[in-house]
Amino acid sequence: MEELVIRDADVVDGSGADSYRADVVVDGGRIVSIVKEAAAAGCQRPRARRELDAEGLVLAPGFIDMHAHSDLALLRDPDHSAKAAQGVTLEVIGQDGLSYAPVDDRTLGEVRRAIAGWNGPGDDVDFDWRSVGEYLDRLDRGIAVNAAYLIPQGTVRALAVGWDDREATEAELEHMRRLVAEGMEQGAVGMSSGLTYTPGMYAKDAELTELCRVVASYGGYYCPHHRSYGAGALQAYEEMVELTREADCPLHLAHATMNFGVNKGRAPELLTLLDDALAAGADITLDTYPYTPGCTTLVALLPSWANEGGPERVLERLADDDTAERIRHHLEETGSDGCHGVPVEWETIEISGTGDPALAEYVGCTVLESARLRGESPWTVARRLLLTDRLAPTILQHVGHEENVRAIMRHRVHTGGSDGILQGAKPHPRAYGTFPHYLGHYVRELGVLSLEECVAHLTSRAAARLRLPDRGLVREGYRADLVLFDPATVGAGSTYENPRELPTGIPHVLVDGRFVMEDGRRTDVLAGRSVRRAPR
Repeated sequence: MEELVIRDADVVDGSGADSYRADVVVDGGRIVSIVKEAAAAGCQRPRARRELDAEGLVLAPGFIDMHAHSDLALLRDPDHSAKAAQGVTLEVIGQDGLSYAPVDDRTLGEVRRAIAGWNGPGDDVDFDWRSVGEYLDRLDRGIAVNAAYLIPQGTVRALAVGWDDREATEAELEHMRRLVAEGMEQGAVGMSSGLTYTPGMYAKDAELTELCRVVASYGGYYCPHHRSYGAGALQAYEEMVELTREADCPLHLAHATMNFGVNKGRAPELLTLLDDALAAGADITLDTYPYTPGCTTLVALLPSWANEGGPERVLERLADDDTAERIRHHLEETGSDGCHGVPVEWETIEISGTGDPALAEYVGCTVLESARLRGESPWTVARRLLLTDRLAPTILQHVGHEENVRAIMRHRVHTGGSDGILQGAKPHPRAYGTFPHYLGHYVRELGVLSLEECVAHLTSRAAARLRLPDRGLVREGYRADLVLFDPATVGAGSTYENPRELPTGIPHVLVDGRFVMEDGRRTDVLAGRSVRRAPR
C-alpha cells in the first residue's frame, strides 16, 4: 500500500491550466497516481497508509526560489522555516557572484568577510569543503529544502586573479575557465555574477563571454546581477543580452527591476527589449521579488575603486580622512557605480542589520534619520558604521516603483525569487514572505495574476530554466515536492516592522514526499538535498 493519499485537493498543477479536483497518491518520494474527481466517481478511490483531507486547499508543486542567499543558513539552521513555511522546496544559491566554493584557504577568508552582511561571518559553520562538489556533498548530509548552486564568478576571479581592478592574463583566464568547468562537472546549474560587487565587477565583457561559453557547453545558464539597476539600467540589460548572444548561453536576469527615480514607469522599455531578443531566438528568463525596496550591504554602495583589493583595503581607505572624503564625493555628488550611477539619497537607505549588537540603535532608521538625531552628516554616520562594524551592516534601499514591479511580474518569462538576506535584526520581509505575498496580495487582493498563472511562474517556469525533468509540475512520476495552501487566507505574515513573522494559510509542505511543514508547524524532517545539473 502506498504511503500517502492527499484527498480532494484543488490541484493547480503548475502548467498554467485550470485547476481540477483530485486525489493525489505519493509513494517513495514521487507522485504515483492522480485520480481526478470525474474518474473517481464510478470506481474505488485510492487508499494509502495515511490520508490527508485537503478539502478547501490548493495542491501545487513546491515553489522554486530562483534567487536565494541561504548558502550558510541551510547548514547552520536545520529549521529554516524562513523558506519551508513559504512552500519553498528548492532554492538556487551561489548568487550575485559571491559564495563559498570554489575557494582555497585565502579566498575563503576573504569571501567570508566580504559577504558577512549577506550570510553572517560563519563562525558557527565548519567550512570542511573547498570545491563545488564538496559543498554540494555537504548539503547532501540533509537540509530543510533542496538547493541548486550557481558558480560565483566573483569568487572564481578572486581565486584566479585576486581583488585588483585589472584584466586577467591569458593564464588566469584559462584558470577561471577550468574552475568553471570543474564546478559545472561537479553539479552546478550555471554561473552567477555580481557586476556591482568586487571583484566580479572588474571583469570585462570579453572575459565574461569566455566563461559563459564554458557554462553553455555544459547546458547551464548565466545569472548576472548586472552593472546597473539605476542610471544605466537599460544599457546594462542590453549588455547582458548581447554578451550571452555572443556566447550562445541561456540568460537568467537576477532580480530584474527598474529602480531609482530615473526609471520610474520605464518597465515597458525593459520588456520591449526582452521581447525583441526573445523574438530573435534568445533564451532568456528573469526573476523578481514582489516588493519595491531593494536590499544589500552598506559597503556595496561605495565606488568600485574604493573596494579594490578586498575588505581589508576598504577599511584602510575608510580610515584615511582624505580618501574617505573622495568616497563621500563619489557617493553624494558624482554618483557611485556601487550605487548604480545615482547620487545616494540617504533618506532611502535604512539600516536593516549590524554584525555588532552594540550598534543595534541604528537598525530600523535611515542613515539620514540617524544623522539628524546625532547632529552629524549622513556620511559621518555611514562611515562610522562601516568602520566599527567592519563592513557588516545591511540595508534596505527604498528606491523601487510599484508600477514597474507589477509590469515585470506579468511577463511570460518571469519567475519568482526572494533575494532574501536572512541576517540582521530587521531583514527585508521578502526573505520570509515572497511567495505567499505573490499569492495573497498580487493574486487574491489585486488580481495582477490569476492563481494558475502565478503558480506557473513560481514552479514550472523555474524548473524549465533549471532543466529539471521531474520537478515543477503535479504529474505522475514527478518528485513529490508539494505545497498545500488555502487561497482564501494565504499571505505574508512578514512586514517591515516584523520581518520574521511566518506566512498564513500554508499548512503543509512536502519535500521528497515527506512533511517538512505539517499543520502549519515545522517538523524535524531534513529531506532536502543538492539538486545537481542534469547531464546533457
